[in-house]
Amino acid sequence: MVEQEHPDRLHREARYRLAPPEEHAGRGAESLRRPRAGQRRRAAPVRVGRPVTAHVRREPGTGGRTEIPGRQAIVRSDTAHVMGIFTDSYQRHDYSEWLIGTIGRLLDADLSIGSAGLLRGGAVAWVSVEVPENIRTPEGVEFRPHLFGATSFDGSLATIFKRAVTNIVCDNTMAVGMAEAGQQIKIKHSRHSRLRLAEAREALNIVYQVADDFATQVRRLCDVTVSERQWQAFLDAHVPMPDEVGRSRTLAEGKRDGLTRLWRHDTRVAPWAGTAYGVVQCVNTYTHHEQAVRGAVRAERNMLRAVTGDVDELDQSTLRTLAGILDRPMLSPVA
Repeated sequence: MVEQEHPDRLHREARYRLAPPEEHAGRGAESLRRPRAGQRRRAAPVRVGRPVTAHVRREPGTGGRTEIPGRQAIVRSDTAHVMGIFTDSYQRHDYSEWLIGTIGRLLDADLSIGSAGLLRGGAVAWVSVEVPENIRTPEGVEFRPHLFGATSFDGSLATIFKRAVTNIVCDNTMAVGMAEAGQQIKIKHSRHSRLRLAEAREALNIVYQVADDFATQVRRLCDVTVSERQWQAFLDAHVPMPDEVGRSRTLAEGKRDGLTRLWRHDTRVAPWAGTAYGVVQCVNTYTHHEQAVRGAVRAERNMLRAVTGDVDELDQSTLRTLAGILDRPMLSPVA
């Protein structure tokens, strides 16, 4: 079958975005490079099934490398960087097939690919399907629903399809339906993984439900009052203050000051101060934009947190801590 070119321009561009650039980009999300006129489509970013070799001690003149049975290396074709070494049973999930191909089938007049790219030098890839218009709740929260698809060639991530939202005022990723199970599908890189591909395609149809669920979540959290005394108690639980003077105490004081400044004065948080939603928004915004980043650029760190589920755990953890302070359940399922 000859593949027909998808009419959505972003869909076509995403295919190029999930191929490696001419030069290794190092840390950070690799940007889209448009093909020049007449340029052929880039080769796939990996070579698969390359035998794994090791240095061994042998008699002079007999060579010094030997293949390791039952092992394969996944290697970037443009830089020869080894992204992972696995057993022969490891099933790679090609970016074009598992991300662009699977998610691309959802695209219609109301859905398009909003972003796609590579992380960790091409070893992790993501695609995001988004609705065309932002949504604004009566509480003044503006957001855009989307679905993530992500996978890896370095063994760090199963193929995952999950729903989330982007908070427009602060460009944060936030969790949806934090009390519910089944908000994502993970498919391991096993020889039976292809059997679950149809399941993933069906699950992606929930994109139209994301907006209603998140709006309900915002409304419920905005209805929960958090007094100044309760906010201070939350800070004590979320960022405990060490007794001894030193670096740990200095770091804790700096984080508490940063959170309080956002809570009281920052337009990304202050409009919802005094509510449970404001607490979630404050911690989420601080983590995205102010918390120290080591070993990566901030944009890559934030995207990795989104695709690995760390953002979901952050929001859930915030509400669990707040529930203890308020002595009431906070994570009731969305109706």
